[in-house]
Amino acid sequence: MLLAGAAQAQSPAAPAPAAAPESILNDTPLTLHATPMLTEAVPDSGNQPAIVYGEHITGRPNLETVIEGDAELRRPGFVLRSNRLTYDQTTDVATAEGDVRINARGNRFSGVEGQIQVDAFEGFVLQPTYELLVNGAHGQGERLDFQDRDRATVLSGDYTTCQRGGPDWMPDWILRATRLELDQEEQIGRAEGAKLEFQGVPILPLPSMTFPLNNERKSGWLPPTVGLDNKSGLNLAVPYYWNIAPNRDATLTPELMLRRGVDMAGEFRYMENNYDGRVNAHYMPNDRLRGRDRWGYFIRHNGLYSTGVDAIGGVGFGLNLNRVSDNDHWRDFTRKGLSLTTRLLANDGTLNWSKGDFTLMGRALKWQTLQDVTAPIVPPYDRLPQLTGRWARVNDRGFDYSVEADFTRFRADRLLTLQPNADRSYVWAQASRPFVRSWGFFTPKVQVHSTHYAFNGGQVDGSSSASRTVPTVSLDSGLVFERNASYFGRAFRQTLEPRLMYVYTPYRNQSLIPNYDTGAYDFNFATIWAENAFAGHDRVVDNNLVTAGLTTRLLDPETGAEAVRLGVAQRYRFSPQNVVLPGGTPNDRGLSDLMLGASINWTPKWSFDTVVQYNPDTRRSTRTTIHARYSPEKFHTLSVAYRNQRDLLSESVDVGWQWPLGDLVGRRGELGTTTRGGGGSCTGRWYGVGRLNYSLRDKKLVDAVVGVEYDAGCWIGRVVFEKLTSSVTSSTKRVMFQLEFIGLSKLGTNPLRALRNNIPGYEYLRQETTPPSRFTAYD
Repeated sequence: MLLAGAAQAQSPAAPAPAAAPESILNDTPLTLHATPMLTEAVPDSGNQPAIVYGEHITGRPNLETVIEGDAELRRPGFVLRSNRLTYDQTTDVATAEGDVRINARGNRFSGVEGQIQVDAFEGFVLQPTYELLVNGAHGQGERLDFQDRDRATVLSGDYTTCQRGGPDWMPDWILRATRLELDQEEQIGRAEGAKLEFQGVPILPLPSMTFPLNNERKSGWLPPTVGLDNKSGLNLAVPYYWNIAPNRDATLTPELMLRRGVDMAGEFRYMENNYDGRVNAHYMPNDRLRGRDRWGYFIRHNGLYSTGVDAIGGVGFGLNLNRVSDNDHWRDFTRKGLSLTTRLLANDGTLNWSKGDFTLMGRALKWQTLQDVTAPIVPPYDRLPQLTGRWARVNDRGFDYSVEADFTRFRADRLLTLQPNADRSYVWAQASRPFVRSWGFFTPKVQVHSTHYAFNGGQVDGSSSASRTVPTVSLDSGLVFERNASYFGRAFRQTLEPRLMYVYTPYRNQSLIPNYDTGAYDFNFATIWAENAFAGHDRVVDNNLVTAGLTTRLLDPETGAEAVRLGVAQRYRFSPQNVVLPGGTPNDRGLSDLMLGASINWTPKWSFDTVVQYNPDTRRSTRTTIHARYSPEKFHTLSVAYRNQRDLLSESVDVGWQWPLGDLVGRRGELGTTTRGGGGSCTGRWYGVGRLNYSLRDKKLVDAVVGVEYDAGCWIGRVVFEKLTSSVTSSTKRVMFQLEFIGLSKLGTNPLRALRNNIPGYEYLRQETTPPSRFTAYD
């Protein structure tokens, strides 16, 4: 083994300086390139020399070396310092005395004395302190034993991620244990005889526990969650997580609901190269709330399988199964796989094949409808089965073609639907010839929609079948004009984009055809250009109309980002509409409502969108939507939305926010390293979070999520109140509170999903980051 001793490190001879780059001479910015010189992987130390430094070096060649005064021993990825260092070359053991400091791949350890076998990295340190690179966790103990480079054990030690402060510093939270194992290969910590202290108060005794050293998954008991709501009372859940494999895991969650009983829930997830899925299920025997057993399962599976033969193509398979025990499940189990408003549960299986221009699909769909006596709904039709084939070709000598054929067997309870079941077959063919240039486009299109019904039972007129064939011709055209412009001292590329579209579909009487899967499109800027006013295949609207629109945009000439968009569109019917859905109202001849829209994103901080559907006859808006959002920086977002739908008798205001409370009083609290009178190491920061949906017509709060978050640097506290309306007369209310000990665990009920789903632009206070480099703590 090669030993080099010196009072200071010697550098190799430096090469002659090169000429200054031309970019420096021209005062232009340098272009920096990545270099492989600093690699995260540590070279094999077995073939590397050990280098020692010190004020005095004595020893016997190939036997031992004694270094005194600022003694130091280095190997790749390893540095050992102390006042006095003895290195035995025969055993590869280094003994350090006085102010011992070790840096092992960025992890730092210190103590009063220690001994270590350098190559195997086995040894001990007395009265140690330590700091881990991966998460900044640190602590101290009576003794630290190294098993190898990845594993160490601290006896009578502690663990925290709170930053160190002054001499009277005490961490906000600390885990004390009689035995603390740190496994950096598995990224797992293990504690025996442990207790968790928060603000100097023991809050949780833990005879044995494991915790992650990073964000990777690990098997074991997860922290218990505690919740409170108006249906279940106090809830206590203790999940167990099983990390089966890198691509499979499972979670089993027993939960005690004080007012209702015990619920057992589980989740299984898997991911392979060509398929993935998830299974959720739960079972509650004898729920005291309803006086019966409760259960539900929710299964998702998607796969794409290659046949291995290019001439055959690929096969895809999808499964979506949702089933619950009773009609009240959707409001009693709001966190068991369903959103609160889901009352239609799809049980759907699909098998599809594709090859080139052809696709085939087979599907079976059966619904479970959860009824509410105060608001009953008509169940949709089951599809048992549905078979669909499609052939499509794009830009074939300038033409686009497609042909779609479908057979569906619709089945439902006639007592609920009041319509006969039927087998429906249709063929939908279309051809178009787009002419596209940089200055505009022109697209003529022809469509034919032919449908046949075979009814399982007589119609009102006594017929057992019906057929309908409807052609459609459309001409769509638009121009694009551009110019350079300047507004408010800012340069733009401004566009002016007129568009004109004519659609003709002759009238076919469809009033005696039942409606199995068709609904009306919402009238907006997208659907005003659609040839058919209905989604589905049971109605094809008769049209003789022209649609005109005009859009202007302001684009950033450098990035192409859209700063402003203004649009207007309107239809004119040359003849009145005759084809409608059952109970629908036809449109008269003449002008439709006027669509007005504006979108402004002048800076990344501000955004503004509005859409107005204006009725020229009544001189009032039929529908109005206004949405504004202000996000000046991270964790600062405020959104306001106003919606007025006179045709649906609905008017509401929606407000969402995430904002530091200190900013509201003119003082911004920043995370730092100052102490708080012997308390934690951070000044902390309060955030207000929430979303309110208020019905102006009903003069009541419909939904609400309101809370506060406190970020203390090494821990985060959250308290959130949620109210969700489940029917005209009832709502679900719950309180969620959580303590998140950074680098250890979370206690309480997790409100993050509720905050993320309800608050536009909400950001987690702790985002996942890339692992730190070992050179950030390099000595």
